[in-house]
Amino acid sequence: MKKERTLVVVKPDGVQRSLIGEVIGRLERVGLKLVASKFIVADLDMVEKHYTVDPDWKKKVGTKSLESYKKTDKEAPFSDPVEMGDFVLNKLKKYISSGPVMAMVWEGAHSVGVVRKIVGGTEPLTSDVGTIRGDYVHDSYDLSDVDGRSVRNVVHASGSPEEAGVEIKIWFEEKELIDYRLVQEAILYDVNLDGILE
Repeated sequence: MKKERTLVVVKPDGVQRSLIGEVIGRLERVGLKLVASKFIVADLDMVEKHYTVDPDWKKKVGTKSLESYKKTDKEAPFSDPVEMGDFVLNKLKKYISSGPVMAMVWEGAHSVGVVRKIVGGTEPLTSDVGTIRGDYVHDSYDLSDVDGRSVRNVVHASGSPEEAGVEIKIWFEEKELIDYRLVQEAILYDVNLDGILE
């Protein structure tokens, strides 16, 4: 459990707004350990693999998107959930491949849940104050729909440990993941605090 890993990607809008350091700082301050990072421009195939880790992703996202359209009384561009999912995926591919991203792997107890809590909800407008998305972005699904683009939300964070395991393999080779010990791990994880006093 102490070695759980998660993928975090600062998206092109986060890079352009110079928020890489803010994201890293927040994750370091909570006690997570950075074990891999790379600054790259993702190609379209890589982005598609990333978002379709779950074979039912298109249907789930399409269904969720169609439900959102119904709530706003707007007409969706497609009625079939899979077609709608493809529509969303194409916007995401354009967005994520539009410029450089900072891809990172973070390690620590409950890293997936901790990162998700720090990052906030997918829609910045409804993300809590104190989260990265809530503090640094005011974009919304409505605005992105009007503009015909993906919602700009600064950062991606894996949704589950299983998802993280698959996503990490898409972005990193095993040899790029560094195993090392931080001094702070003794304070965070040792059963008792032996050796603090001299």
